[in-house]
Parts: sequence; structure tokens; C-alpha cells
Amino acid sequence: MLKPIGLPGAMLSEVLLVSAPGKVILHGEHAVVHGKVALAVALNLRTFLRLQPHSNGKVGLNLPNIGVRRAWDVASLQLLDTSFLGHSDGAVLTAEHVEKLKEVAGFPKDCVDPERLAVLAFLYLYLSICRSQRALPSLDVTVWSELPTGAGLGSSAAYSVCLAAALLTACEEIPYPLKDGEAAGRWTEENLELINKWAFQGERVIHGNPSGVDNAVSTWGGALRYQQGKISSLKRPPALKILLINTKVPRSTKALVANVRSRLLKFPEIVAPLLTSIDAISLECERVLGEMAAAPTPEHYLVLEELIDMNQHHLNALGVGHASLDRLCQVTTAHGLHSKLTGAGGGGCGITLLRPDLERPEVEATKRALSGCGFDCWETSIGAPGVSVHTATSLDASVQQGLDSL
Repeated sequence: MLKPIGLPGAMLSEVLLVSAPGKVILHGEHAVVHGKVALAVALNLRTFLRLQPHSNGKVGLNLPNIGVRRAWDVASLQLLDTSFLGHSDGAVLTAEHVEKLKEVAGFPKDCVDPERLAVLAFLYLYLSICRSQRALPSLDVTVWSELPTGAGLGSSAAYSVCLAAALLTACEEIPYPLKDGEAAGRWTEENLELINKWAFQGERVIHGNPSGVDNAVSTWGGALRYQQGKISSLKRPPALKILLINTKVPRSTKALVANVRSRLLKFPEIVAPLLTSIDAISLECERVLGEMAAAPTPEHYLVLEELIDMNQHHLNALGVGHASLDRLCQVTTAHGLHSKLTGAGGGGCGITLLRPDLERPEVEATKRALSGCGFDCWETSIGAPGVSVHTATSLDASVQQGLDSL
């Protein structure tokens, strides 16, 4: 159990292990840009963070997935004028703040590579959250993820959520939620609000102007509904088993969004009803998930599969499909399964629903066939728990290895 040191501005003295999920869009991608509903769900490929308090006068950041290892002298960070960071009410982060952070990190002004932005988000959250301490704490943070980066799966949000939760807990801004004898613990609603607020600021360092959906899904888990800037949680969504498939075909989200917009302007009578129809698919899916919370039936799964098929055809009609995604759908259809793209399309990732009655050999055969196409394939679930704290012994060996791999 963690033993707080009990000083003003006390720090927790033990190792902290935190995880947060990624996200996929279940329904509503592209339509959401035009004011329709999108359903975003927590993906149980997780990002794990280990925070180790020290007394060596250094603060370290290790990101083994991308080969980043950085350390700073606490004493030199202590001398910085950090008044520009505002206060814990999540003051508005400006471009100038980010430029100042680049100076602190010793980065060139024009750097936009993900590795450096990840370092800046860490520095921002560390300096902002830990300013409440009498002295900046000496600690080592390692973050390792099961999520591929740049695939539209919310990897940067899961990173920001883990950082915010760990730093707020270490600085005792929020309590340590793990009870004795439990393997995992979650924070209260009020504490999650604070984690989410800071995580959103971290996302802003990385993305400039994010929607806030990714960090909200990663914080609360389960499923969220998003429409015109308003985010709300679905009540107790069921955890659904899926295959997540990465075609590894790169795409530009910006270009795909622009193409849909120009198609809408060119053929308003055709495309506007498609968007309305996608909206209806999202609402119907939300209704079915609500029913499944109480008692899921085989019929529910059949409806979910039909909605997946219809949405995939609509997305192709919007022009955001790709030969690789067609191939993915062909392969899974041949195995009696139903798939759609998730996110921007034009390549990227797809999801395949796995009904509970599927036989193991069938799933394995499908995964082999997808890997044979050159795709990466994960068997996982959606509707996963949000940000959590863990005991060391409860983590999989692969996670422990990942955190130790740098």
C-alpha cells in the first residue's frame, strides 16, 4: 500500500502503475464533422505508465516504444519562470506556451515530430501539476503502449491520461484509489473530471486543437456519444470482443475530410441523406447497446452486424474506402464475420465484431488470413474500463517487459 510521507506538498513514496485505453469510432466517422452523432468506444489495447519517485535530483522520461530517453535536473527546472503555465484550473494553453516549453526542452522552434511533442506534453504536465509542491519532485516516468501510434486509435490521449492521472496522484492532488487486496482501482467521478481536464491540455500540446473525445474515452472508458462538441457517456455499455486490423496503408485525415465535404457540395441531394442515414445507424447502435447492458441476446449481435455492414457501404459511398479495406471485408465475410473501417478510412484501421458463439478455430483462421494480407491484427475488446491503477503483480509479463525494455 502506498505510504504518503505526510509533509505539506507531500509526494507518494511508492511506485505507481497506471493504464488507460485507446479508442475506436464504432459509428459516425465523417458524419460527425457535419453535426451528426458519433459513438466512440474504449479499446482494450492499453498504455501503461510506471512512476518511480526518487531522491536523485533528476526527473526522467522513458518511452521505449519510440526510443526516447530524456532526463532533466530538477534544480534547473526549479529555476524556470513557470508563471506562464497558469493554474490548475487548466488555464488556456497558447502557442506561445508551447514555444516556451520547446526552449525548456532545448528543441528547435519548428519541431512537430511525435517524439518531441510527447516530451513537451510530459514537461507541460509535470511542471503544471507539480508546481503545487514545495519543490519539484524527483521521479522517473516510463510509458509503454500496446497501441500503434498514428493509426487513429487515440494513443496520444491514452499517454496524456496516464501522465495526468499519475502526476496528480503522486502529488496527492487526488487520492490513490487502490484498496488493499485489489488488483486494480479506479478514481471517483470528480477525480476523473480533473484527470480529463489535464489530459486535454496534454492533448493540446500534441495536437493543437483536439476535439476532446479521445481523452474523454480514455479517462472514462466504456462508450461515449459525441455531437457538435457535446460529450456524454453511455450507461454501462457491454464489452464486445473484436478484431482490430491495421492495414498499415497511410492516409491523410485532412484530405479525406475535405473530399467528403467537396462530394457533399457537388451532390447535396445524394450525400446529405447518406450522412443522415449514418446518424440513424449511430442512434440505433446506441439503442441496441443500451438494451444489451441488461441482457445481451444473439439477436442483438445480428443487429450490430447489420449496422456494421450498412455503415461500411455508406462510408464507401462517401468515398473514404480503400482497396485494402475492401480486402479486409472480403476476408472476414468469407469467415462469416462483419467488418467496417474505423476513423478516417482511406486505409488505416478496421474493426470486426466477434460474436460470443464463435468457435476458437474460426477466429484463429480469420486472424491467419488477415495476417496473410500483410495486415496487423489484434484480438481485443471495446467498451473497456477507463484509466486505472494497478498492483505490480497484476500486470501481464509482456507489460512488465515493455516497461523494462529501455
